[in-house]
Amino acid sequence: MLVVGVAGKTGRAVAAALRRRRVPVRGTVRPDRADDTPHGVEPAEVDLDTGDGLEAALAGCRAAYHLAPNVHPDEVGMARRFAAAATATGLPHAVLHSVLHPEDRRMPHHLRKAAAEQVLRERLPASLVVLRPCAYQENLLPQVLAGEVVLPYSPDAPFTAVALDDVAEAAAKVLLDPASRRATYDLAGPQALSTREMVEQAAEVLGRPVAVRVVTPSAWATGPGAGLPPRARDDLVQMFAAYDEDGLVGDPADLATLLGRRPTRWSETVAASGR
Repeated sequence: MLVVGVAGKTGRAVAAALRRRRVPVRGTVRPDRADDTPHGVEPAEVDLDTGDGLEAALAGCRAAYHLAPNVHPDEVGMARRFAAAATATGLPHAVLHSVLHPEDRRMPHHLRKAAAEQVLRERLPASLVVLRPCAYQENLLPQVLAGEVVLPYSPDAPFTAVALDDVAEAAAKVLLDPASRRATYDLAGPQALSTREMVEQAAEVLGRPVAVRVVTPSAWATGPGAGLPPRARDDLVQMFAAYDEDGLVGDPADLATLLGRRPTRWSETVAASGR
């Protein structure tokens, strides 16, 4: 199995889920960054910006998990290069990591995910599964554990945040189980909670107060977002505006079916942090 971007948090989690099933895993890392490969994973140095090394990485694989770096401006180009390499190597099966509601025109990076989905549907001879996860529960966890959550959007907007390990387990399932290989699965957590509600639950689990502070998107852009590339920063500001209107909510039914159980609740993720 090939996991693209195995050094990132999602790639690491997917590789770990496969390794728990005793599946040999190869993972792509940036050129000269083989040391970033998780233990037990065979490194494959690939330049995703050009596709160099991708055919070699895919050679002999029975399936591959493709995901682009977060908010990457050339996600569609990466999908084209992946499709070309998969075709050249005869890859039998692929899984694409997309996003919940990729058709939402308020968020440019969601639209790039939608375009990448279309590229792979049109160009891959292999069977294809698309996973569309909601925002990860773990994204909020560091701020919660630090005692203050700073938001550039409404704390009352609802989210069906999903546990990263649940996403990884679902990914392993659709990579390995032919019976689960239908077109698309939404991966949403089991509860629609506002950030305010998530913070309240976390404070109860942790036994200590956690504050919520709202800042303007412009304050975020000149503060925490200042180090991002301008396009990525602009994309995220537009995402915050969409979140401010109606959050990001999906149906947990697909994920429950894949897992064979109820998806992980936010309070369980907080409790598992052991803090």
